[in-house]
Amino acid sequence: MEVERLFHHILMAWLAAAPVVLVVLLFVTAPYGRHTRAGWGPALSARAGWVLMESPAVVVPAAFFLLGGGGATAVAFVALWELHYLNRTVVYPLRLPREARPMPLSIAGTGFGFNVINGTLIGAGLFHFGVVREAAWLLDARFVGGAAVFLLGFFINNRADAIMRKLRAPGETGYKIPSGGLYRWVSCPNYLGEILEWGGFALATWSLPGLAFFVWTIANLAPRARSHHRWYRAKFADYPPERKALVPLIW
Repeated sequence: MEVERLFHHILMAWLAAAPVVLVVLLFVTAPYGRHTRAGWGPALSARAGWVLMESPAVVVPAAFFLLGGGGATAVAFVALWELHYLNRTVVYPLRLPREARPMPLSIAGTGFGFNVINGTLIGAGLFHFGVVREAAWLLDARFVGGAAVFLLGFFINNRADAIMRKLRAPGETGYKIPSGGLYRWVSCPNYLGEILEWGGFALATWSLPGLAFFVWTIANLAPRARSHHRWYRAKFADYPPERKALVPLIW
């Protein structure tokens, strides 16, 4: 019981830290991808950086699931989680062009630590300390609706990535204005899709760890979407003026 109480306190502290990080990231843009800049130490290839950064999110929750079990509902929760992170850890890096800008090791290492923490909170919270959901939960409106939102977000996220990949011919470098899909309305539909994923996951699991991860996703991606949007507008004089950063017609 003492361990469970400690876990709860850590989870609440982690949730409370997310708004602080959001404010910081409004002023400091993580230096990878188009925002790469000098002064952040040695770098490694973008492919290696993504694999290193995201791998704990695959391994840690899966380990808690295998140790804790929990029946059909636990299988559904871990399947949704791993659908995203196997794609992000394995498929996405393999599709990156070899010419992709290197990632600072400091950023990859920070991301690694971030995913260890989140993976532990999700794994322990859903498969060890959390409320055990019976199989009937899979027919509950919260799970059905949340899973549907998750899958919609997953589709939007991957569709946006596919559009970006097609912008460059093999061996070509530089940036172009993306178009098609939700790029008609926002600069970062990939981030919008990911936020929808984890909002859906929080609803489907109806859990505090799921909510905390959703809030952290917004804290990380909303400021980066803002940075991307400003970067596009500064780089391209003909950038569509009606396009918003993250939320169509709003922001």
